[in-house]
Parts: sequence; structure tokens; C-alpha cells
Amino acid sequence: MFRKLHKTNQYRRKGRNLIAANKIKPEQWNISQSEAKEALKAKGYDVKQIKKIHHLKHQVCISFWDAKCNVCSSFFSYRIFARWRSEVEKLIYCCQNLKEWAKLNHLMQYEFAYYNYPSEIENTLDAKLENHLRVLNATERQAVFQVV
Repeated sequence: MFRKLHKTNQYRRKGRNLIAANKIKPEQWNISQSEAKEALKAKGYDVKQIKKIHHLKHQVCISFWDAKCNVCSSFFSYRIFARWRSEVEKLIYCCQNLKEWAKLNHLMQYEFAYYNYPSEIENTLDAKLENHLRVLNATERQAVFQVV
């Protein structure tokens, strides 16, 4: 008999996301009901009241009542919250040298390739990365000239 060999996906991009790389730890966030309601409304859900929020490592489970008083429950990415964007911006500004920036840039390119970021947020974060790269390059040049 012939056996089928396990076919591997050769096109999988190498890398990790920000959570797997331990750069952001959203499971430790205490997401309030108002914050969850705001994020779900931004995603297009008609939320009347949040019933329960359960934090997991890579996603959050939110149970809520909709406008028709039906109980809805689903898993959502932490990327839908405004706090995610502010945490990523903090990561960008905390890079002290080009090596740290390059690692973060690699993680961010992986994030943009695999996760649905709205185009305005992706463009904003990408611009902040580029601006911080310019700042790091300028400070590195200044340090070289001061040493000489």
C-alpha cells in the first residue's frame, strides 16, 4: 500500500507575533466593560450590555447582550482594543538602539502580514517605526561625532 506523506506548508512566514515574543502581555490587562463595549461597537456589533469578559493569552472571550436581548459570546483578538495600539507605540519608543528597532520591525512586519490591522492603524504604526528609525540614526551619528 502507498502512504501519503505529510505535506508541509513551505510558504509559512518565519517569525512570531508580539504576544508570543513576550513583548505585549494583554492577558494581564483588566479590560473594563466600557472598554470592551466600545471596542465591540467599533467592530460593528450592536452591544446593549457586557455580561462577562474572560482573558486568554492570545484572545479574549466576551459574552454580551445585543439590542434584541440575545446573549452573544465570541472570541476576539486583543488587537481590537485601543490599548493595543498604545502598547505597540510604547514598544516603538522604548527601542534604544538599531538592533532592538530591527527586531521590533521584524515582529511588526509579521503582525501586518498575518493579522487584520485597519489600514489607518497599520499606516500610523509603520510611520512611527520609520520616524523612530530616523531618530535612532541621528542619535547614533551624533554619538559617533562626539566620540571622535
